[in-house]
Amino acid sequence: MPTITRALIKTGLLAMLLGMLLSALWLIQSVRPLHPLLSAIQPTALHLIVVGWLTQLIIGVALWMFPVWSRTAPRGPEWLGWLCYATLNGGLALRTIAEPLNAYRPSALLSWLLVLAALLQVSAFGLFIGLIWPRVRSKSTAR
Repeated sequence: MPTITRALIKTGLLAMLLGMLLSALWLIQSVRPLHPLLSAIQPTALHLIVVGWLTQLIIGVALWMFPVWSRTAPRGPEWLGWLCYATLNGGLALRTIAEPLNAYRPSALLSWLLVLAALLQVSAFGLFIGLIWPRVRSKSTAR
């Protein structure tokens, strides 16, 4: 299994764990209030599970299992895969911090950090498409 795939899947597992823990805290908060900030973590928990876990799992397995790019670079430019990983997780980390804080105490700075987080994640999806698109082809066009 390629290193990039292992990194994506392991990071995804950690995101799933964090998302589930935040969901559990949110449920506890709904029954027994602990801190007002915990009322704002549900969207963040869902984002961690969907983007952090599921999307990273899909990207990691796709980079591993799709047909090869070329004989010399079977998964395409390696730096592009790592840039995809960095932008996806950078955006995810930024959103995990800024979203609940902005919901709890809105500010212009936090709002702009959320915009930056979204741009990083959209960039990651663009990079992933750039890596996978050439690998989605018929057998007659295989390299």
